[in-house]
Amino acid sequence: MKRPDKKKTLEIIEKLKTTRIGEYKKWQKIAKKIKEDVELNPDEYYYIATLSRTYGQIKVKSRIYHTRLSDIDEKQMCKSCGNEAQFYCNMNDEYFCSIHVVGHDENEL
Repeated sequence: MKRPDKKKTLEIIEKLKTTRIGEYKKWQKIAKKIKEDVELNPDEYYYIATLSRTYGQIKVKSRIYHTRLSDIDEKQMCKSCGNEAQFYCNMNDEYFCSIHVVGHDENEL
């Protein structure tokens, strides 16, 4: 079986551990084996392949700052006008209506 790129595999494992995808202890064990050039068993290869294929494109810093609130979310008031908010900004932990969500924070550009 062809060995995967050691550095890239460890980077992906670190991202998956950081984002709490999969079992932390299992990732620790697999990472240790890779660092020590110990052959992984087929189950460990399958574990890496399955989760990295599904979640391998994870970016640690998200560029999506605003989340539209669903119908079941508790409605908060817009920080700017006090009307019912439709969006939550995860960058500054505030709620905004559809009018004020655009351009409220210049750091988001």
